Amino acid sequence: MNKFNISESEYQEIEDAIGSEESVVGIDAKKTHIMIIHLLHELQTSVERLEKRVDELEGKQSQSE
Repeated sequence: MNKFNISESEYQEIEDAIGSEESVVGIDAKKTHIMIIHLLHELQTSVERLEKRVDELEGKQSQSE
């Protein structure tokens, strides 16, 4: 069941965060989507920061050649 290498405590934390007794499928879809969008935004921000850093390093390398 744990093919994504998620520890049981992390799995339980996620399940507790998105779980909903009121939902037929057992999760709060709105909360789940908000969490996914938030994490995607964090990833996008990190990638942009890394891309900027790589561009800066490549620029410095070209100048020294």
